[in-house]
Amino acid sequence: MPARWTRRRAIWTVLGAVLLTAAFSLIALNLGGPEKQLAHAPPHRYPIASAQFRREMGTLLGPAVLPGNRVTALQNGEEIFPAMLQAIRSARRTITFETYIYWSGETGREFSRALSERARAGVQVYLTVDWLGSAKMDEDQIEEMERAGVRIRQYRPLAWYNLDRVNNRTHRKLLVVDGTVGFTGGVGIADQWRGHAQDPKHWRESHFRIEGPAVAQMQAGFNDNWVKSTGVVLHGPEFYPALGRAGDMDAQLFISSPAGGSDSMHLMVLMAIAASRQSIDLAAAYFVPDDLVMRALLDARRRGVRIRILVPGEHTDSDTVRLASKAQWKTLLQSGIEIHEYQPTMMHIKMLIVDRELTSVGSTNFDIRSFRLNDEASLNVYDRGFADAMTAVFESDLRAARRYTLEDWQQRPWSERLFEKFVRPLKSQL
Repeated sequence: MPARWTRRRAIWTVLGAVLLTAAFSLIALNLGGPEKQLAHAPPHRYPIASAQFRREMGTLLGPAVLPGNRVTALQNGEEIFPAMLQAIRSARRTITFETYIYWSGETGREFSRALSERARAGVQVYLTVDWLGSAKMDEDQIEEMERAGVRIRQYRPLAWYNLDRVNNRTHRKLLVVDGTVGFTGGVGIADQWRGHAQDPKHWRESHFRIEGPAVAQMQAGFNDNWVKSTGVVLHGPEFYPALGRAGDMDAQLFISSPAGGSDSMHLMVLMAIAASRQSIDLAAAYFVPDDLVMRALLDARRRGVRIRILVPGEHTDSDTVRLASKAQWKTLLQSGIEIHEYQPTMMHIKMLIVDRELTSVGSTNFDIRSFRLNDEASLNVYDRGFADAMTAVFESDLRAARRYTLEDWQQRPWSERLFEKFVRPLKSQL
């Protein structure tokens, strides 16, 4: 073999090895979570209602627990979208809006028209949409808003400089108007959220309107990713006006992000479970807990805590997640934890109620992706009256659900059992 052929083959071998190493490195970077990861669940030491619990939640999660808020629960698109659109149309100075799902369709057009109208009227409008979550958004819809003066950024678009973070998406749902009114929860800007969950094509959802000092924390949450996308900090009284008391609820809005090294969502869930003494009610659109959360739930059950978990039934947008979740249910069911499958349509709610004292709502799913890979935002409300009201909503949804038993799990089809073996190793990516 000529020497030049030998050299050429050696060059291609080295180049192939470099490219293969780079590819594996990118995959490893994308699968990895925040640098700071929890390895041990906190033990049970004090109750949810204690001053110590609030003190530590305000310190360890970052933003303080603030008094003087009013949180209004909105159920399904028929309540959620009119409230959000009314707030947008009433804006006089600023609108900041970050969302994962923003698709074309009547809902997307309605929001685009409202945002564009306010921008033409001189309101500063800032919109962050996730690049992947907005993939079904028409280009002309984006161009229409940009012509009107809406400042739009796609979070982490596919580009060479983002290849190491292409798996880390923003899943936050934050809308702040004039720095005084905020919205967060689970809703996306798409037509399947319209209506009142009346059929399998229209999803069950909860979203929340916030007034009071915690709105400034929501604005800071939006600012976090706006700075990452643009390098520009939004500040001034038009974004952060003085906020007085709007109600009697204590609340905090906190964020997490693997890019920021934050494991806040995971820590919050583990601390809340560890502090429980009476009850845990969890509505989880995607329930794929990691080993630490599983152990925390089982420890709580051994303490006598009543645990009820509501998940989607046959109407789901991810059969893969549903089966990966079911693969873990045996020990939960054996311990006496109740699992209920919502029957009428896809249930997309994310809500945790502990001891009827703490209610946590927002964008965070009860899975490893939300705990470690996504950018998320959650609102914690420390108010017994609000927790009682949300428990009533939870129990109303339970009446439209079917309780799943240990016998059901033992008799599940062989096809499910086989598929579980393939999806369980991938549960951190679901």
